[in-house]
Amino acid sequence: MTDKIAAIILAAGKGTRMKSDLHKVLHPIAGRPMLLHLVASVGELSPQRTITVVGAGREQVEAAVAPHGVEIAHQAEQLGTGHAVRMAEDALAGFNGDVLILYGDVPLVSPETMTRMLDRLHADDAPAAVVLGFRPTDPGAYGRIIADRDGWIEKMVEYKDATVAERAETLCNSGLMAARANDLFALLGRVTNDNAAGEYYLPDIVMLAAADGRPSAVIETDAHEVAGVNSRAELARLERDWQDKRRDTAMADGVTLIAPETVWFSYDTQLGRDVTVEPNVVFGPGVTIADKVVIHAFSHLEGATVASGASVGPYARLRPGAVLEEDARIGNFVEMKKAVLGKGAKASHLTYLGDASVGAGANIGAGTITCNYDGFLKYQTVIGEGAFIGSNSALVAPVTIGDGALVAAGSVVTRDVEADALALARGEQKALPGWAKRFRAKMAERKGKK
Repeated sequence: MTDKIAAIILAAGKGTRMKSDLHKVLHPIAGRPMLLHLVASVGELSPQRTITVVGAGREQVEAAVAPHGVEIAHQAEQLGTGHAVRMAEDALAGFNGDVLILYGDVPLVSPETMTRMLDRLHADDAPAAVVLGFRPTDPGAYGRIIADRDGWIEKMVEYKDATVAERAETLCNSGLMAARANDLFALLGRVTNDNAAGEYYLPDIVMLAAADGRPSAVIETDAHEVAGVNSRAELARLERDWQDKRRDTAMADGVTLIAPETVWFSYDTQLGRDVTVEPNVVFGPGVTIADKVVIHAFSHLEGATVASGASVGPYARLRPGAVLEEDARIGNFVEMKKAVLGKGAKASHLTYLGDASVGAGANIGAGTITCNYDGFLKYQTVIGEGAFIGSNSALVAPVTIGDGALVAAGSVVTRDVEADALALARGEQKALPGWAKRFRAKMAERKGKK
């Protein structure tokens, strides 16, 4: 494989079958837009150039790829895959390396498969191009590849133009291809639209090169890797397949999934060894879980970091910026956002910790909330090591509770509490003997007169 690589990603289609205002290639799988899955995989090959060919909805695509250093080429008219690739020719003027041609709605092609394509291109027998083929359960309307036992392509034909015998072939064209830049654009310049659809087909370059005495080769991959998305149903199926593979990987790496089919991972979820994940847990993007953590049922985590020995849930929610240090615990119906729960600290139930820092060994009683927002700005709550916050307390930020301090249950704390002090901030309890009995009698009499 050469170290001079460019990638052309085709993403100009309208995606009308998605019935969405969001561009098709930006619909997510495992919490990441399909197109960015592909950009990340290409990035592992360290390409010199990555160009996305856009058309309808170009503004959305441009905004999505801009932070990743991806260039843009525009296809104003949808005149076929060959025409789409030619739209990147000016951008690659002077580039004489290898070109990978990929599709934004075929998001799960691995870097390893891309590398295999490029290695085959540079084999001693020097094919003109390399095509990625696959054998789906139902070949349907895919274009067919007719090849010999050694993988040399004898013919490539679109389904619309194929004979009955050619349609019986099970080796299908994924559309993905690798070719040298000089060969690619020279051949594309000779492609015509003399076919049933009146379009410029990218696969035609294979037959043009063959006519010049330079055959092309096909390598195969499994159908899952080149599955495309044209509808929400296909998107859901690809999500399901991705999740199944990720679950298997997690368990192979030493994670216990009690009910694997109910656990949903994000593209970047990181799990340590001897982690236990109970049923119905969802990992959003940006979650890192260390060794020996237990995630109890019905918990939702996103943008969170959980250290070894910690316990989460059940029914817990960790939002971005949540950090649990070693052996910390949050229990049922606890929510954390931009908050740190120190080593061995715990908030066992019915608590909200937002914009907060909780010291090691502190205990947060049920019903406690950090009042971090005044309708305009967010403020910080600091709870010291070994502090005890009584049930149903409201800590009105900005406020600091010192080490070892105790906040009495039901308190509304608006001022700092020094270390080892007791803070008691609630109304005085009064009891009026017989009042309730007299009240009931009075109301019963009033009701009887109506």
